[in-house]
Amino acid sequence: MTGSDPKTIAASQAVAPTGAPAVEAAPEIAATAQRILLSDLTLPCRIGVTEEERAQRQRLRFNIQLEIRAEPPRTDKITEVVDYGPLVARIRSVCAEAEFRLLESLAGRIAQACFFDARVVSARVRIEKLDRYPDVGGVGCEFEYSRAQNRT
Repeated sequence: MTGSDPKTIAASQAVAPTGAPAVEAAPEIAATAQRILLSDLTLPCRIGVTEEERAQRQRLRFNIQLEIRAEPPRTDKITEVVDYGPLVARIRSVCAEAEFRLLESLAGRIAQACFFDARVVSARVRIEKLDRYPDVGGVGCEFEYSRAQNRT
């Protein structure tokens, strides 16, 4: 018997890949957290404190983690989950169209792009300059953002 919590799924109701064997007498499970991970997206961007530094695009590495309201898909359709495709497109667009002096400013702009879906609860944004120093793998910053609550 399935619990009343919509996040709880009886194993018999869980979506199985096509051709997978049926699950017998498995316990109910409940999704307690859901995250979307975007790892090691590398893009060129005009960024730097000095004009000389901004004169050429620099390689940046992005690692993004979105916490999503946990709502497992029931019918294996993309409309039931937060699609990461628009996230990648938004980050590419910000880097292609804007110029920044500070990684911290870029991180804020990327964070705004992360909240494109109402199910996104929080975002962790990590950005690194990959070529700033020849003997360092990357220098950067990381921020955590959350959706502002309605204030009364």
